[in-house]
Amino acid sequence: MMKIAAFFVVVATLAVTAVSLLPGNDAASTANHGATHTVTRGELVVALTEQGTLESSNNTEVKCRVRGDSTITFVIESGTQVQPGDVLVRLETLAIEEEISERTKFYHLAEAQVARSAADVARAKLAISEYEQGRFVSELATLQKNLAIAESSLLNAKNRLEHSEMLSRSEYANELELEEKEFAVSQAKLTVGLTKTQIDVLQNFTKKEELVRLQGDLKAAKATHEANVERSLADKNRLQRAKEELGYCTIVAERAGLVIYPTGEAWKNAPEIEEGATVRKDQTLLLMPDLTQMQVKVGIHESVVDRMRTGMEANVILNRALINAEVTYVAAVAKPASWWTGNIVKYDATVSLPSAIGMRPGMSAEVEIVIARHDDVVTIPAAACIETQAGFACWVQGESGVERRSLKVGDSNDMFLVVHDGIQEGDVAILDPLANVKEAQVEAANSLKDYRSIL
Repeated sequence: MMKIAAFFVVVATLAVTAVSLLPGNDAASTANHGATHTVTRGELVVALTEQGTLESSNNTEVKCRVRGDSTITFVIESGTQVQPGDVLVRLETLAIEEEISERTKFYHLAEAQVARSAADVARAKLAISEYEQGRFVSELATLQKNLAIAESSLLNAKNRLEHSEMLSRSEYANELELEEKEFAVSQAKLTVGLTKTQIDVLQNFTKKEELVRLQGDLKAAKATHEANVERSLADKNRLQRAKEELGYCTIVAERAGLVIYPTGEAWKNAPEIEEGATVRKDQTLLLMPDLTQMQVKVGIHESVVDRMRTGMEANVILNRALINAEVTYVAAVAKPASWWTGNIVKYDATVSLPSAIGMRPGMSAEVEIVIARHDDVVTIPAAACIETQAGFACWVQGESGVERRSLKVGDSNDMFLVVHDGIQEGDVAILDPLANVKEAQVEAANSLKDYRSIL
């Protein structure tokens, strides 16, 4: 709150100094012809004054859309009025152009891999059909032909054996010939059995095994093809993104208006936006403010922020013109104190201004925020009071001389205090009592002694 009274320690110290300079008089001596003030009743306005900078509450932000860090090669001057299509910022393009060249090469290589893998998939599909409808059928037919031949040979061998057995019974064939015919029958039976086994293996095992292998080759070819397609798509997207970012390196105005640089951090000595500066993706490069929605942002000291409310009356002095405004925002959390702010804790507050011609961002503004208005109250100058351990007091000129009055004070501004009890309208208060009233000097000195004894 706006407490104007000085600390009693400082008051007492000044009093001791004053006592040493004045001649010894009685404590109730009259004033040494000092200035006076007649107490009046009226209005007291409590306000605080802060300095701020005019800004727009509705800014169109021009941001960097290029990934990574980029170097500014051209930036339009802050405060320029632009038209749609005017170049605002140019960024370095060499790295992106090299990336486009590399991405183009990778994309073409990936497309070649897609073509090869697509041919591999087609070949794998044909291999399955070729085996099922070609090689398998051919191998099966060959074995079946061999089985028919083996069975025919077995039948012939059996017929020869029967003929030899008949001749042997008539003693026209010897035992050796009979044994040869029996061996031929046995050999023919083995050939038939072997051929049947080969047919069974081909139908029940070899075919299944070959189909599993061919289907596995097809799946592998499909997976490789899909991977190549994804790689090609990724390279295509990277190439497209690089081409888009090349376009982002030249930023043009989308509408007519004023262009300004964003406000840099307080601790930085150099501007953030300038030719040769390095910027990053999504960093705000320029602002295009709406000049019909202007505001002033000020810092409110922690000692008075509890009294701040939205909707409070504010008076803004801009280019020597007084503009009526109001407080539209008070921060609930203070900005971090730091060495460049003098380690002073302040809260942001926003004062919105009505639309007016001639307001431009960056203009200095003096903001007076009216915290309170007290109507029909008794006031006394702060210079007529002292504050000690006993409270506030002043000295007035009475009929019998200078009188001390204990005061019950309320709100205050830089000049006056509201007095609820102790003086009345029409009383004549002595200004600067420490210099003009010895009693005030003695009281301040005693307060200082009491304070030192407490310490």
